[in-house]
This record gives sequence, C-alpha cells and structure tokens, in this order.
Amino acid sequence: MTTPSIIIIGAGFAGLGVALELRRAGVETFTILERAADLGGVWRENTYPGAACDVPSPLYSWSFEPKSDWPRRFSEQRDIHEYMRGVAGKHDLERFIRFGTEVTDAEFDEQTGRWTVTTADGAQLTADILVPAVGQLSRPAMPNIPGIDTFAGPAFHSAEWGHDVELSGKRIACIGTGASAIQYIPRIQPEVAHLTLFQRSAAWVLPKFDTEYSTTHKAVFKYLPPTRFAERFAIWSLFEVLALALTDIPAMKTPVIALADRHRAKQVPDADLRAKLTPDYAAGCKRGLFSNEYFPALAQPNVTVETTAIEAITPTGIRTADGIEHEVDVIVYGTGFKGTEFLAPMNIYGIGGRKLTDVWGAEGARAFLGLSVPNFPNLFMMYGPNTNVGSGSIIYMLESQARYIRQVVQYLTDRPGRYLAARPNAEQQWDDWLQRRLKDTPWNFCSSWYRNAAGRITNNWPGATVLYRWKTKTFDLADFDEAQADAR
Repeated sequence: MTTPSIIIIGAGFAGLGVALELRRAGVETFTILERAADLGGVWRENTYPGAACDVPSPLYSWSFEPKSDWPRRFSEQRDIHEYMRGVAGKHDLERFIRFGTEVTDAEFDEQTGRWTVTTADGAQLTADILVPAVGQLSRPAMPNIPGIDTFAGPAFHSAEWGHDVELSGKRIACIGTGASAIQYIPRIQPEVAHLTLFQRSAAWVLPKFDTEYSTTHKAVFKYLPPTRFAERFAIWSLFEVLALALTDIPAMKTPVIALADRHRAKQVPDADLRAKLTPDYAAGCKRGLFSNEYFPALAQPNVTVETTAIEAITPTGIRTADGIEHEVDVIVYGTGFKGTEFLAPMNIYGIGGRKLTDVWGAEGARAFLGLSVPNFPNLFMMYGPNTNVGSGSIIYMLESQARYIRQVVQYLTDRPGRYLAARPNAEQQWDDWLQRRLKDTPWNFCSSWYRNAAGRITNNWPGATVLYRWKTKTFDLADFDEAQADAR
C-alpha cells in the first residue's frame, strides 16, 4: 500500500485545510508550495486599516479547531492570521511548507501518471496528485482607467496597502465601494484633510452586529463547549437562511432589504447624500456588506461622495466626465480582485498537453463539484469554480472539499499508478444543474465580479452550504474516468 504523493499550491485557509484533513487521516505524503515567506493567504496580504472578516469568527474557523477566546465576534486580520499560525503550529504543518516557492507551470504525464510542477526559479517537483489552493481573491484587480500610470503621487491597491505613505493631512481619493473600502474608509477618514470617494454604484449595507467578547463570555466558551457549538450553529443557520433568500426563496429578502433601508435612513440624515448611497440594483446582485461606521464616515464634513464617472487619471488627480479635475495627493484603489481568472497566472497542462485556460475558453472556468476537470487527471482544486458563497463561511465549503479530496487519496492509496479525472458527461450534467439554479439568482441582473466577461457566473455556489456538503459527502468512482499509467 503506497500513499500517493501530493503537491498543494498555497498556504492559505484552503491549502492548510487540505493539509489538516490529510494529517488527521494519517497522510503525510504532501508538500505545500507557498510563494510568500509566511502562511495565511489573504489574511497575510490584506493589512489595510480596519481589515476584518464579515463572517463571525465562531463560524469563520475550522470546525475541528474551535477557538474560545476570539477578541470579538467579527475578528480583524491580525487575530485571524494568528489563529491560522497557531493551528498550523499545533499540527506541525510548517515542516511541510516550502516558502518562497512560486509555481509557474504544472504538466501531467500520462506515461508516469504524475504531475511535474515547475517553480519560478526553474526547479521541478513531481507528485501523483496536484491540489491548487490559490483561492479566488488573491490577485488584486486594477481598473482600466486612462492615465492610471501618470499620477505623480503615491497610489496603491488596498490589498497592497502603502503603510509607508503618510495620509494625515492629505487629500485622498478612494476608488471603489466594496468590502475593503467600507472597512478602511472609516479608519482613515478622521486623519485625512479630505477624502473623495469615487462611487460607481452604491452598496447594500447592513448593520454589523459586532461585539467585544467579555472575559465571562470567553470563560463560558472554554469551560462549556456546547455553548460554543450553539453559537456556531446559530450563526451558520442564519447565513443558510440568507443563502436561501438569494437562491431558492426570494421573498425572504424582503426583511433584509427593509433592515438595510432602515440602517441607511438612520445613519444618513442628509437626503442628497442618502440618495447617492441608495443602491439602484436588486439586493443580493452584488456582495452585501456589513458596517456600522461606513455611512457615518461618509457624512463627515471632510468627505465628498462623487458619483460622476471617472474619465481619466491625471498627474495631479482624477478628472470626471463633467470635466472637473479633483486634485488629490494619494489614490487608494479598492477595486477588488481578479476573481474569475482561476489558477492564473499558472499554466496547467493536462492530457495531450492541452492548456487548462484553452479548454475553458471564453466562457470561463467550470469543474465537476468545483474540484475536477475532464482530461486533467488527479487535479483537484480547492475553492474552484462555483464554490464561492453568497452567504456563509467559505471555510465550511473548504472543509467539504478537503474531505472529498481525502477520500480520493484514500482510494488511490490502494491503486499505485492509477489516475482519475471527472467524466465529461458528469461534468456537463453538473454544470447544467448549476446554470439552471444560477439563472434566476440576483447575481444575473447586474455587473459584478461574480460574472466574467462572457456574462457567465463562474464564482458563486447557488444555494445553501449544506447542499454542497451533501453533494460532496461521498466520492463516487462512477463520476470519474480511471486509467493506469504505463510506466508504473
């Protein structure tokens, strides 16, 4: 009995999650390749002021590694990163990680049934199974604005925060109104001379029911574990209801919309500003946001919300379509990530040397269960196509995927040289089912990062997370083509 060798790409929640699941099953034949000098993924990279999770920590954590002493319900970046480091240390994962190792190419060899992985320094490694775990939100996206390279002052993306740039007393332009912007704007607003928010579309913002956990609360969690489970289950249940509102029972959105409208009305008394901050698209079409500080920050005297479209960036500022140039000292781009470019910029080659991006083509990424692509044997993606959540914790989804991959590893352990790839008809039936469910979701009715250039939704899971857990509960060989390597 020979356990397959496994290469995991990425040491964020996805990559570490696979490693933890394998170790819990007694499998240690894996190597994690991480391009950075530390683990953590997005929670290592995103250090902007106010960076925090918008899913409560009791749910945004591994189910088998609960933490009783989270400082607050919605933890900030530093605490989440420390949690990841702590769990990795507890399970001795760092000895499996090769830091400073960026993967550029991966090619499958039918003769040996193995993957050859090439890194940026030209080194090559081989393994029986390849698990890309690079996430959907790891590559910052810059807007396509004329003159973007001409600005003479400091400019940076929120995911690459310029901590060496002095913002105090400066005129700041913030482009973008997504999940990062609503966190850093309230933090920097009090110290800047003036902040201009360039808003293309207003966000649906809900109150954030955050709280600092008291010493008593932490003690109860520690010494009465059922209370910890009860809170996690309650939070999970609430998000499952919200997921159903997005996909299966649209009428359930009504109280959520009413809550958002009341929140906006209460926090933005000025009618003109409130009109600017009122979304003109269906609730749920873009990611819903949570904040108690965003609207009050925008109502301050040193803030302007500019809704006129940006025409160009100049050496001294930003020119809008009405011809007005807004002079600024610093530009902050809160413009999201290249979420639809799965596995980029890596080059992945399957059977016959076909490149994965060519196979996917203009319509974009697709995979059986979000995990396996036909003719790309023993390739199992974490956080692959259509596994992002519209509501809930991505870690719950990642645990489902890791458990499935562990079953695959156990199956192949007794079959040296065998390799598996999703059957084309299984993948097609899966995608047809997905597209039917996605057709009537609110994500289809506005432009967002959920949809690619072809208009196809390649990111989101259309339903409750428990449905995905059920779909991935058991590895079924009938869904896969199986072959034996000639040279094994």
